[in-house]
Amino acid sequence: MKSPVVKRSIVVAGHKTSVSLEEAFWNGMKEISGTRDMTLSELVGEIDGNRQQGNLSSAIRLFVLDYFRTRANGGGGIESRPMA
Repeated sequence: MKSPVVKRSIVVAGHKTSVSLEEAFWNGMKEISGTRDMTLSELVGEIDGNRQQGNLSSAIRLFVLDYFRTRANGGGGIESRPMA
């Protein structure tokens, strides 16, 4: 059985790193970055710079979850408010 987690390399703040995420989270990040008119690398750099703890993959999952949860509840999404 193929793992649902996809590992991809990405450049964050000029440094190449790999991030393992489920395809749904990669797709969510692509949607968010398109909405915010930024590249995936820029979005991941922002998430990385604002995370308080945990690994990058976890921070990305929480960011994507919060974005879509806020949007589902009628909020403007993360792009309309500063990140915590």
